[in-house]
Amino acid sequence: MNFIRNTLGVLMGLGVAAVIISLGVRIDSSWSESYNGLSPFEHWEKVLYSVKGDSGFFWTLLFSSGIGATVGGIVTAIVVKYAKVAYAILIGFMMLFIAMLDIIIFPYHPTFYKILIFIIYFPFSWIGGKVVEIIYERKKQHLPTK
Repeated sequence: MNFIRNTLGVLMGLGVAAVIISLGVRIDSSWSESYNGLSPFEHWEKVLYSVKGDSGFFWTLLFSSGIGATVGGIVTAIVVKYAKVAYAILIGFMMLFIAMLDIIIFPYHPTFYKILIFIIYFPFSWIGGKVVEIIYERKKQHLPTK
């Protein structure tokens, strides 16, 4: 039963992170002109090519990735029963893997994005898991023992 719960927690965390990142990509309407209102990830190469010189897009993408990793780590840590921080960090590993595939497949990312993406996912997903772990530990300390 824990396997199903843990798998569900990881999938939920990834889903929440993906929604937050996609909302970050949609902040500026000029970025969405290249894909005509469809999902930006269906035409990701066109989006990246159209914002190639716009560093604001990539800073927004980094910011939303950090927020997404944190909230995804929180959601994962809430759902799983044990090893909350470890599963939250797993979210960071998976998101970094996806980001690295994106960087390898589509060559339109600036150098600062390629470097900072490593710094974003692990610490922010760890923070999300750690927040939940601290809250749960404080809750345990305040419970009366019988």
